[in-house]
Amino acid sequence: MLVIVGWVGVTVMVLGGYMLAGGKLGPLWQPAELVIIGGAAFFAFLVANSSKVIKATFATLPSCFKGSKYTKAMYLELLSLLYDLLAKVRKEGLMSIESDVETPDQSPIFTKYPMILEDHHAMDFLIDYLRLMVGGNLNAFEIENLMDNEIETHHHEGEAPIGAVSRVGDGLPAFGIVAAVMGVVKTMSSVGAPPEVLGAKIGAALVGTFLGILLAYGFVGPLSSLLEQKLSEQTKMLQCIKVTLLASLNGYPPQVAVEFGRKVLYSTERPSFSELEEEVKQRKGK
Repeated sequence: MLVIVGWVGVTVMVLGGYMLAGGKLGPLWQPAELVIIGGAAFFAFLVANSSKVIKATFATLPSCFKGSKYTKAMYLELLSLLYDLLAKVRKEGLMSIESDVETPDQSPIFTKYPMILEDHHAMDFLIDYLRLMVGGNLNAFEIENLMDNEIETHHHEGEAPIGAVSRVGDGLPAFGIVAAVMGVVKTMSSVGAPPEVLGAKIGAALVGTFLGILLAYGFVGPLSSLLEQKLSEQTKMLQCIKVTLLASLNGYPPQVAVEFGRKVLYSTERPSFSELEEEVKQRKGK
């Protein structure tokens, strides 16, 4: 929603200022310039990226128009889930969560936390390392190294669509210049026309430069910045799971392990100690 508000604000401020200065909107309507700039940028995007990155970009872009799902409520669910799992492990042993890990959608523990079940990135990460803890002979250092490598891979994979969008934004001013030059070439063929005709044609050509810069810095460029922030939020959730599980592997009790996880969260979404304690108590009572 904020993206739409921002785009509308950029358009209103630019065009409003132009009109306040006495400009008329008519000369700015140049569909041919839009075709040149938008079409060239789109097909350059296809040339510059593999099919995997193109698909990932189109799959990621809709998230820009949604609010962040990584809220305090979601992190309370995550930390409560981790507490439940680790408390069961401490009380009954690692093998006690084997059935929960193998069929999380039927687990009485996981089904209490629907927001986490719906996040396939977090679930895949959590389930894989719980499975290693249950059936593997890896120590905490080996698992930590594996987690770091997976988080790094996930982050690099998420950066591919961001880079693709950023490069489109970087190229738009250049395509605007291309459109402007083509407009000037067209104008030169009418060099004998009256001054008012030449002025209109030159103005239309310059609109290409204007559109390229406006689209780059007012519309496409900010999207890449927003996607980068969303990737950071997604990665933070994996780091929270990592720190909590490693604390448990190192012998800390569940209430201390989840505190490790709580402390790595961003302050804007991090629940307080008392909020987490109250959430865990309420979950126990259900």
